Amino acid sequence: MKRHCSRIRGRASIVLILTALCPAILMAVPGKASEQVRVLTLDEALQITLENNKDIQKAEEFRRKVMGIYVEQRASALPQLTGTATGGRSWDEAQAGAQSIPSFSIGPLTIGPIKIPPNVEDKNVGVGLTQPLFTWGQIGAAIRAAKFGIASAADQLRVARQAALRDVSAAFYDVLLAKEAYAIALQNLRQKESHADEARRRYAAGVSTEYDVLAGEVAVENARPDAIRTENLVRTSRDRLRFILSVAEDVDPQGDLHGSIGPVPEYEDVLETAYRRRPELTDLKDRLAFSSELIKVARAGNKPRLDLKMSGGYRELTLGTTEYEGKTWSVGLAVTFPFFDGFRTKGRVDQAKSDVSTLKIEEAKTLDAIALQIRDSLNKVRESAGIVQGLSGTVSQAERLLQMAEKGYEYGVKTHLDVEDAELNLVQARGSLASAWRDYLVARVTLTWAMGILGEDQGACP
Repeated sequence: MKRHCSRIRGRASIVLILTALCPAILMAVPGKASEQVRVLTLDEALQITLENNKDIQKAEEFRRKVMGIYVEQRASALPQLTGTATGGRSWDEAQAGAQSIPSFSIGPLTIGPIKIPPNVEDKNVGVGLTQPLFTWGQIGAAIRAAKFGIASAADQLRVARQAALRDVSAAFYDVLLAKEAYAIALQNLRQKESHADEARRRYAAGVSTEYDVLAGEVAVENARPDAIRTENLVRTSRDRLRFILSVAEDVDPQGDLHGSIGPVPEYEDVLETAYRRRPELTDLKDRLAFSSELIKVARAGNKPRLDLKMSGGYRELTLGTTEYEGKTWSVGLAVTFPFFDGFRTKGRVDQAKSDVSTLKIEEAKTLDAIALQIRDSLNKVRESAGIVQGLSGTVSQAERLLQMAEKGYEYGVKTHLDVEDAELNLVQARGSLASAWRDYLVARVTLTWAMGILGEDQGACP
């Protein structure tokens, strides 16, 4: 009996040492102690996302590119000024002989023969201007298409922003859920350690058996992996959030999963808002208008156009040893009519029409997809809200049940198995409630995203 008690006391000493070290071991995060940790609220995380997200930056660069395209197309309607300067010298004796002018008489005056010298120098500097006057609507359509392209780029920027806000919100709530799961696992571990200590005290007092002591120690060891697992879940979820935020330092989200359950809007109201506000739909409308203008641009490919051409400058001409100089200018209208281009224009028109038809099909498909997203989001909100409401009272009941089981075990009217069942029920209730709150908050964010108002005017939400 003494040997048996000494073995129990040895195990108790080891368990007590591990119990004292466990919180420090579990709370330590390897590789993070020397790094700076940035505490973030949800609003701060959303603001960082708008500043650092790579998809948003790509969309902003695309909008800048489209602005350049608009400037390029607008330049077609503006005057084109060109400065030129030329200079040359030639020597051709054969040509000079062929261009000789024989002598001729004017009344009593005889002139000639005149021989053009073989050396010619010609220097010219001037400015030319070309102004399109009529292009069969090609320039106007191109400018309007570029404007619709700018609007489409702005819509794509909204798409990137809302998607980034949705993703970072879900990642933020995932971290809060992981931290709550870790807290529940730690509390469960400490509770089982307390029960193991109680079993050892009861065994020392002679009112319990070795089975109860060993059962308590096994329960402690079984609870320890869950604490380690949830601790790693906190670490990985924080790393994922940091990746989405595109920040170098470690982040530690602060917040509370628990809140209040709001009313669920009606499907028709949400769908109507989504059809008005979803940036994907406005982007498709702008792209449709863009492609329609490109049809007009393509149709003008084999139509006549009229341009005004003007030039002016100064010229120096040297023929042999004689020099001439003076101002030069010219004004004229140029008509260009490519009446046959090998059906190139027809091919471009067919391509532009196909683009318009494809966009109309894509718009119809997007409308169906949005309607399905709205239904799924509303169902998820209702489901998670119902689970939260159903589990809110279960946690308090499970806590009371555990207290009753512990008291009963202390007075000898409950078994160790009853206590373990009560503990398991409490852990499951707390974990399920935390998960339900996370699902509800993410479902609300997803619904706002599906309506097209995430990060914008929230007053549009019914």
